[in-house]
Parts: sequence; C-alpha cells; structure tokens
Amino acid sequence: MKLLSKIGVGIVLLLMASSFISPQKEATTKKSKKNVLFIMVDDLRPELSIYGQSQISSPSIENLAKTGVTFENAYCNVPVCGASRASLLTGKRPTSSRFLRYNASIKKEAPDFLTIAKHFKNNGYTTISNNKIIHLKNDAPGSWDEEWYPYKKGWRNYISKVNIDLENKGEHGYPYESPDVEDVAYFDGKTAEKSISDLKKFKEDNKPFFLAVGFVKPHLPFNAPKKYWDLYDFKKIALPENAVFPESAPKAARHNWGELRYYKDIPKKGAVPDSIAKKLIHGYYAAVSYVDAQVGKVINALDELGLRENTVIVLVGDHGWSLSEHGLWAKHSNFSVALQVPLIISASGIPKNKRTNSVAELIDLYPTLCELTNNTKPTHLDGKSLVKSLKNPSKIYNTSAWARYQRGETLIFGNYFYTEWQRNDNTFAKMLYDHSNDPNETINLADDKNYQSTVDHLSTLLNQRIKKYKTTELKNN
Repeated sequence: MKLLSKIGVGIVLLLMASSFISPQKEATTKKSKKNVLFIMVDDLRPELSIYGQSQISSPSIENLAKTGVTFENAYCNVPVCGASRASLLTGKRPTSSRFLRYNASIKKEAPDFLTIAKHFKNNGYTTISNNKIIHLKNDAPGSWDEEWYPYKKGWRNYISKVNIDLENKGEHGYPYESPDVEDVAYFDGKTAEKSISDLKKFKEDNKPFFLAVGFVKPHLPFNAPKKYWDLYDFKKIALPENAVFPESAPKAARHNWGELRYYKDIPKKGAVPDSIAKKLIHGYYAAVSYVDAQVGKVINALDELGLRENTVIVLVGDHGWSLSEHGLWAKHSNFSVALQVPLIISASGIPKNKRTNSVAELIDLYPTLCELTNNTKPTHLDGKSLVKSLKNPSKIYNTSAWARYQRGETLIFGNYFYTEWQRNDNTFAKMLYDHSNDPNETINLADDKNYQSTVDHLSTLLNQRIKKYKTTELKNN
C-alpha cells in the first residue's frame, strides 16, 4: 500500500510538473518557426548608397543592409505595380496572357495558385497586409487574417491646399508637394504606426507572423513632409547623363509615360522642361528619404520588442523607375532602370553586411522565404530559392534573369541585357546592351556585326525559355 501510495504521489507530481513544462515546450515549438517582416516599397529604384550612389539619404536602409545580404543584381519580372506584385505573391511568372497590367488580378488570372500569404497562413502564421502589398483590394481571398488600408478614397493623399483645391475643382493636382507636417500626416507614416502596433500584439500572442508592410512612396505624386525635401539642395540636383532616347534603340522601347502626364504642368507631349524635371527628381529623393524613416521606425520596434532574432526581414522594390533616363519617366519599359530593384534580406544564420552578385528575380522570394522559415514549398513555384546565395554571398549561383513587358521579352545574362519584341512568335525589334562597357544603355548593339554571334546566342537562349515555358503552361492548363 505504501509503495502504491508513493507511486500515486509520484504520478501526481509528474502530471503537475508536465503541466508547467508543456507551455514552455509549446512556446519553444512556436518560436522555432521564424517570423517574416516583408517590406515592399513602391517604385523604389536602387539609387541608394548601398548600391554605390550617394544622391539619396537613406540611413535606415543602410543600417538594414549592414545586418544582412544585399543583392547587387535583383530584377522584377514585369515592370508595373499590379503585375509585379501578383507575380511575386503567387511565385508565378508573367505570361502573354497573365500579369500584364497595373491592375493585374490574382483572383481572376491565377486563382488556382496559393499566394505566399495563404501558404504561410495554412502553416499556422498570422498574416497581415498593411497598405499596398497586393495592388487590388481583396484580390487574394483567404490570404490575410487582416488586410488594412489607411485610405477609403483619394490614394494620392494630398495635404497642401493648392492640390486639394485643384482636386475639388475636378482638376489634376501637381506631381509633388512639401507641406510642413509630421510623418504621420501621410499614409506611409500611418502605415508605420499600424505595423508597430501589430508587432506589439505579436509579441503578446507568441504566434509566428507574416507581416507585410507596403509603403506607397516614392510612387507619384512625390509627396513628403518638408523636412525631407530640405535634405537636398535643389541647385545640386542633376539630370542623368542619358536623358535622351537613344537613336539606336527601337521604337518599341519607347513609351509616352502617361502616368506622369496625368499631373498638372506636365506637358501632354514632348519632354519635361529641365526645371520641372529637377523638381521631380528632388521630389523622388525626398519621398525615398521619408519612406526610409518609416522603415527605420518599424525595424527599431522589432528590435525593441525582442523579435528581431527570430524574424526574417525582406526589403524590396516592386520594380524600378525612370527619372528621365532615355527620355522616359515612370516604369513600363525593358530598360534596366525599370527592371532592377533593391533587395536586402536579413536573418539570423546568414552573413551580415555582405553583398552578392548572384542574380535574383522577384519570383525567387516565395521559395526563399519558405526555406528560411523551415516551411514546405508549394509545387507550383517558378522561382528558385536564394538561400545558397545568402549563406555564401561571394559565390555566384545564378547569372540570368527573365523579364517581360507587353510584347518585349528581356533576358539578363551576365553583363548583357537582350530584348526581343515579338508578335505571333515573330520578332520585330531587338535591343542589346553590354553593361560592362555601357551601363547606362546608350548604344543598342543588336545590329552591330561584331555582336552578331552574341545576339544569335542570346536569342536562342531567350526563345528556348519562352518555348519551354509556353509548353509547361499548356500542359498545366
């Protein structure tokens, strides 16, 4: 009896002990899944000090780069907001019938593919989208536990009286403004505050999270508080060296940059006067610095809450942006200035303050985040994980990328940027630039006899990819 009593007491004590230990083990299990802080900045080109350019003040992005790996050669798969985001979030390449325009719809064009948010949600994550992540509201049903926007109407977010008065009269506002207001007066300041509030809740929940933070600037109009405009001396703002459309470039490479022409004082045809062009560049710089400050606030909160060590941070632009390079503005082109994006990935277990020349595409982010967080990868993904490049940044694992816009198909292959415009499988225009000699893409070499063998080789590679992908898509459909 005494033995049984002792056994009974032992069992009770064991059960009591397990009741205290289990929550701790459960918490450890939850923490074993890394969180994701995914920051996407609209229209952000890699004109930053981390890319060797000192024009823009962006200390927060610089600090982030010191904690992770910066990709020197990262490219979007299609240079327009909605299509680029839909492609990234589904992990599927754009095609001649999918992800073409600014209003590309995941729900309509790729309903059968799990978005990255839905995939993480299925794996036990709380998923929140703040501001502009998917271009269209409610376009990926079931992906987000919460999809938050700081506006109900008026996405241009004017604050200055002159612009508000113009809009109230049914006219178009100016493409910039610089009121003396606090950061939170604009949507991106509100987005940073909302994201910090979410991080505080995550700290209490002790559940893995996928927090996507979409900053709208430096998208037009270039609105930012005055203090960020004051960081720059207008007299020192310079136009790019290649501010004229190259005579050797095909007409197919040109577009009318209607996105900018919408705004007041922008001519409906022809070039922008130099004085306005410099004001636009000034506004773009100010808007980037404003967003940089919001990025810093969110990451600082992550640190202060003790969440940094268990969180993967990604900062990326959805595509590039032309600031009068080639006589063009906005995105919508196959030039590298519209295709190249900044990309920084920071996480425990990967080197700090490193750079890699290995090529990355935006569709690679989906499988990369799956691997970094120890989540399975869906079978439909077109991209490849970048984890090898992150862990060994000095080694080049990939030398090529493939992007498209409308009828233009671009192959980035080492230092070469080669584009073909096709109609009914027939090529009607070509463009080749050798970045080792011509990084500003001023001389089209597609018709240069000295480069004929290079053109033939790149054309073969490009069309093999196009054909292979079309065949795969036909089988899947």
